[in-house]
Parts: sequence; structure tokens; C-alpha cells
Amino acid sequence: MTEKQTVKARYFGNRAFYKTALTVALPIMAQNFITNLVSMLDNLMVGALGTEQMSGVSIVNQLVFIFNLAIFGAMSGVGIFTAQYYGKEDQEGIRHTLRFKLILALSISALALGIMLSLHDPLINMFLHSSTDGGDLALTLSYGKDYLYVIVWGLLPFALTQVLASSMRETGNTFTPMAAGFGAVAVNCLFNYLLIFGKFGFPEMGVRGAALATVLSRFCELITLIVYLIVRRSRFPYLHGAFKSLYVPGERVGAFLRKGMPLFVNELLWSAGMSALNVAYSFHGLNAVAANSIAGTVFNLFSIACLSMGVAIGIIAGRLLGANKHEEAVDSVRKLIVFSMFLSLIVMALMIFGGTAVTALYKTSPESKALAAYFIRVDGLIMPLIAFANAAYFTLRSGGKTMVTFLFDSVFMWAVSVPVAFALTLLFRLEIHTVFAIVASLDFLKCIVGYLMLKNKVWVRTIV
Repeated sequence: MTEKQTVKARYFGNRAFYKTALTVALPIMAQNFITNLVSMLDNLMVGALGTEQMSGVSIVNQLVFIFNLAIFGAMSGVGIFTAQYYGKEDQEGIRHTLRFKLILALSISALALGIMLSLHDPLINMFLHSSTDGGDLALTLSYGKDYLYVIVWGLLPFALTQVLASSMRETGNTFTPMAAGFGAVAVNCLFNYLLIFGKFGFPEMGVRGAALATVLSRFCELITLIVYLIVRRSRFPYLHGAFKSLYVPGERVGAFLRKGMPLFVNELLWSAGMSALNVAYSFHGLNAVAANSIAGTVFNLFSIACLSMGVAIGIIAGRLLGANKHEEAVDSVRKLIVFSMFLSLIVMALMIFGGTAVTALYKTSPESKALAAYFIRVDGLIMPLIAFANAAYFTLRSGGKTMVTFLFDSVFMWAVSVPVAFALTLLFRLEIHTVFAIVASLDFLKCIVGYLMLKNKVWVRTIV
């Protein structure tokens, strides 16, 4: 075998390999694409109401984002075991993970609901600061509260949906959650139009209409999954007797907590850290808040391929590790990371050259649109860094290295990114363009750490 052939065999798979990988990744990508496309349409429709409305909704969605990531972390932490139990064909083990996920989802939802309804004013005011760019802060607060009072009722159905959808993905069914997600976003998109602007006899509710449309879509997605699982329950042997009780053996609770809770805490702290970064950016005024909302929505849409590949890498690696196929897991991860990096270059070009065209669709102030276009170009330039760090994160997680991913992700956020953002803003008084670019470039440090951990194969182990 020539050196060229050796390199190709080491870093690139055959057609069957990519077909298997894309069978996992494409449904996740498709669901995330539709979800984020509708999120952008939602953002556009709210933005048409005005900068204050868009900023108020954006701020509350920062709080919802923390809840969503907390749920995601809780489900993913336990999901490490689900994927490996599935590889081991242990149906009772999957049943226990499902019950524990339900307990976590109910607990987190109750806590989040209480916090948001009792502390809404101080939470929203963290993002509101006087600046020279104008903007009515009191009006922004009012719109934010209007949106929050409705959106909180979608927290529980979202959490319960993630209990079911995550378990289905981890046990090989990625299509059904995708289909349910498609239906939900269609409902969201339709009722956004009807309720925000009062079309076809529906009341004109503005930001409250946007929130109500989201809540309706959450219930739609949950009901769709429940109905499907009832009708097709024979296809899911782990569902038989799964909810007759919430009993989970003590030794497994201990294992779930040891390996899973660091992931939950990680996602909670990371999402809170992202919100803290946005607080730092908000010191530059409402235009920065609106621009960050636009850029974040566009980033979520464009980065789907790279970020979804990370999720797929974690699922594929978890199954192989659960089946004790360690060498195959290492080989698959290496090839999938290369594939993810290739995708990131395509996404980088699209964001750099297409960002301004997307921001032109918004009806916010020219200043916020220009700033958003700049944010998008910066995000595009660092997309390869984001893709590699994301792939490394999910790979490490697949082998149960949750404490390592905790240090890699949220500790880095709070120890490096957040202090740098506040220092550059409040101490050095740098303008927003410089602050954003410097903070974004810090992902290079995460890539170095991730590369070293992958090279040392610290993640290669079976934990069930």
C-alpha cells in the first residue's frame, strides 16, 4: 500500500462508512435546519415590530436557552448510558435511563418555572444598559415580560419531548423525532404569522403571539411523539413497563449521577456563560443586543451541519464503545472529524459571503444590521475551530469523560471567555467589534486541548 493510499484509508472512509454516518447525522441535521429556519423566520417577524420588541424577546430567549441547555445536558448525561445499553442490547438498562430522564425533566422544569416567574425583572434588567445608541429600555423590559409570561408554559412540554426524543435517537430511531420536529416548526411558523400580526381573524398579539406560537408547537411535538410510541410500541421493547413506576436501582442512580451530572452542570454553566457574554455585549447598547440576536440566529442556521456531526459522532462512538469495538470507534471518530472539518470550510465560505444578504432581510435599525453582518463574518472565520472543538467535546463525552468535558467547556467559558469579555468591555473600554472578535478567537485554545485529549485516547472505554 502506497503512502497516499495509507493516508486515504486512515482519514477517509468508503461509501458504506459515510452512508452509515449520514443515516445518523442527516435526520438530526434536517430537524435542526427546520427548527432554526423557523427560528430565523420568528426572529424576522418579531424584528419587524421594532428594535425594542426584538431585544426584549431576545433577552428572554437567553433565559429559555439556559433552560433548554440544562435539559439537553441532563438528557445527554444519562444518554451516554442509553447508547451503550443499546449497543449491549440491555433493554432493562434503557428502561432505567428513561425513568431517570423523566425525573430530571420534571424537576428542572419546576425549578425553572419558579425562577422565571418570580425573578423576571432582575433577570431581564441584567441585559439593559444605557448607551449612546438610544433605545427605550423601559419599553424593552415591558416587551420582554409580555413574552416571558407566555413562553414559560412551553418549558414542561419541551422537557418531556426531550426525554422521549433523546432516547429514540440513542436507540437508533432518528427519523421520528425529526418528523415530529418538522410538524412542530410548521405549527410555530404558521401561528407566528397569524398571532404576531393578527391575520385571518386572529388577534394581533405582537410578542405575546410569538410566544404562544412557540408554546403550541411544543405541545404539538410532544403529542406527536406520544401517539407514535403508543401506536408503534412493539418496535420499542424498552417501553414495555417503562412507566409502571419510577424505580431505578440505587447503583445505577449513582452511576448516572457520577457520569451524567457533570454534563448537566456543564450545559447549565455553559449556557449561563453564553448569557453572561451577551450581558457583556449589552453594555454597548440595544443595537448590540439586537445584532447579537440576529447573528446568533443566523449562526445557528448555518452551523447545523458541523454541530449536528458532533452529535452524530457521539452517538456512533457510544454504540461502538458499548459493543467493545474500541479500535473501530477510534477509526470512525478520526474519519468523521475530518468530514466535519470539510463541512466547516463550506459553512465558513457561506457565512463570510452570505451574511450581509441575510441581515438585509431584517427591519431593524441600520446600525444593528451592520453590526450583525460583522458578527456573522467573524463567526464564519472561526467555524473550523468551532467544528473541531464540538467534535472533540462529543467524542470525549461518548466514553464517559464527563468531568473532562466539564473542564473543557463550561470551566473554560467562565475562567477565560467571560472574564475576557467583561475586562475588554468595562476595563479597557474597547468597542464591540474588537471585543467580539477577540472573544470568538479564544476557541483556538479549546481546539489545542481537545486535540491533545483525542490523541491520548482518554475517551476510549466501555462504561456499561
